[in-house]
Amino acid sequence: MTPAKLDIYCLAIGGTGMAPLACLLQEQGHRVRGTDGPLYPPMSTLLEQAGIHPLVGYDPVHLEPRPDLAIIGNAIHRNNPEAVAAERLGLPILSMPQALARFFLADHRSLVVSGTHGKTTTTAMAAWVWADCGRDPGYLIGGAPCDLPASFHAGGGDRFIVEGDEYNAAYFDRGAKFLHYQPETLLLTSAEYDHADLYATPESLWEAYARLLDLLPAEGLLVACGDSGVSGVSGKLRELAAGARCRTIFYGLEPGNDLSPLGEIEALPEGSRFRVRDMESGEEVEITLPLAGDHNVANCLAVWAAARRDGLPAADVAAALARFHGVQRRLEELGTARGVTVVDDFAHHPTAVEKTLGALRQRYPGRRVVTLFEPRSLTAGRGFFFAPYRQAFAGADRVLFAPIFHNGRLAPEERLDFAALARELSAAGVPAEVAADNAELMRKALEEAREGSVLVTMSSGSFEGMPHRLLAALREKPADGPR
Repeated sequence: MTPAKLDIYCLAIGGTGMAPLACLLQEQGHRVRGTDGPLYPPMSTLLEQAGIHPLVGYDPVHLEPRPDLAIIGNAIHRNNPEAVAAERLGLPILSMPQALARFFLADHRSLVVSGTHGKTTTTAMAAWVWADCGRDPGYLIGGAPCDLPASFHAGGGDRFIVEGDEYNAAYFDRGAKFLHYQPETLLLTSAEYDHADLYATPESLWEAYARLLDLLPAEGLLVACGDSGVSGVSGKLRELAAGARCRTIFYGLEPGNDLSPLGEIEALPEGSRFRVRDMESGEEVEITLPLAGDHNVANCLAVWAAARRDGLPAADVAAALARFHGVQRRLEELGTARGVTVVDDFAHHPTAVEKTLGALRQRYPGRRVVTLFEPRSLTAGRGFFFAPYRQAFAGADRVLFAPIFHNGRLAPEERLDFAALARELSAAGVPAEVAADNAELMRKALEEAREGSVLVTMSSGSFEGMPHRLLAALREKPADGPR
């Protein structure tokens, strides 16, 4: 029986999960419309290419004609005028993960990628490998993959690969999104404290992960990073994994894991090369990954373990990995002008900052790395990250901090003192300072843009288009301008 086609209205349609879900629903034959604030790429581009044209702003009149269903993103507050109107009208309402589960996951074996770091890249890598090996998976990725046609696909195969976010689902659905995703296979990349606005203590976040692990069936599979230095809490992932009732494969860079590189990783500017012992055949296999950074080697190991367990041939998986080029806004090189390269990255947690800077050293050996950092999330600007950030930014040659984006939402005692952090970094040999605003930040960055420099922007938000504006300004800079 063909499912009924619905008129579906999405509030906060431009979110990194909502936009691809809207496109998936339209691909399924539903009429999809919705609204958001001003949007920016890549999600604005994604919707435009799908022929979905969101309204801007929130007004109950947008709900005319009356839709069959409203899907409400987690950026929407309870008192949003359209949310209030939707409830008053008695519309059926779902959160984004509830809608994904209802329309797409019920008929698939769900492979969920979760963890503090690496979710988007690992999800895209898995979707690419299954697709390149001819398995036609469904997938939903919270970013724009470089190798796939889009960040979403309904798929004709039995797998649906989804990024499992620990953030809350909606104002009426306060649990983590991933609790709706019915995992048959779970890739768990890391477990560090984050999202302090939702999880008051690290223990409350660990409890959410424990609930996710409890969803795995006995015949399922857990693929978890077993490295001692990745979780931030020694042995935390191994401790959490002990609660799973299914088979567990530990992967990582350390030799104590079930799956780890054999010998040294060959770190080249064009990527990483290493060997593994295939757990299914016992044979040694060489893997070439065109991505820099040890963290991406670890991501690759997780995908390898799940792909081989699913029966994808080793040679085909290795060939697919050799053609994977990552995700936009993850170490994305935007271009080079006047000998200065601009790279855009999503890093905002100290561990991600440190891993990104390490990957940049591999990719651009011997070059001067100038880091522009925007403390964008509600956690990035909190004081408990002072020491971890001091360690993370030690890998840069120059650091420019933007103001804390949510400064007004943090109590003075909660805020990280970035001026003090800049002083400590400068005293340790990494010149750093805090800009008054993004205009000043850009001006200072252009002053630092000497030939051979790499300017890397780090933000979990739009950063007011900073990386693209930097590149445009470099291209316009007169030949005798500052170098």
